[in-house]
Amino acid sequence: MSAIGTLVAIWIKRARRGPMDPVDSATLVQGSGIIGNADQGGWRQVTVITRERWDALMDELKGDIDPSARRANLLVSGVSLVDVRNRILQIGECRIQLVNETRPCERMDEALDGLRDAMRRDWGGGAFGYILDGGEIRVGDDVRLE
Repeated sequence: MSAIGTLVAIWIKRARRGPMDPVDSATLVQGSGIIGNADQGGWRQVTVITRERWDALMDELKGDIDPSARRANLLVSGVSLVDVRNRILQIGECRIQLVNETRPCERMDEALDGLRDAMRRDWGGGAFGYILDGGEIRVGDDVRLE
């Protein structure tokens, strides 16, 4: 049985180390990535974090920063991304093969002191993967972890 959740937010990074632009919808391209996103091809075509994990990190660190500071492409709710290596995340009709944990970088401590270390536990930095089946995704779409 698969867990069911919701796509809460979408961000597109227009350049390496560039700003994360919030959008209501995006197009995923099989084997490539998100149209307009700086990261294309390879294993890390899309990055995903969960609302629940982000909120827990903010509570732990007494922070109040927007989840876009994580620099992930997708924010989901209602599914766990702990140890999801080789699992499939379905958003609407699109499918993403999750490859591994997204490790936090030094930019996390620039956003909030202590965030990088806190994210190192239990896949706190989220997961990354490549697109198996592309198409349009929209905030509010159902999310299933298979």
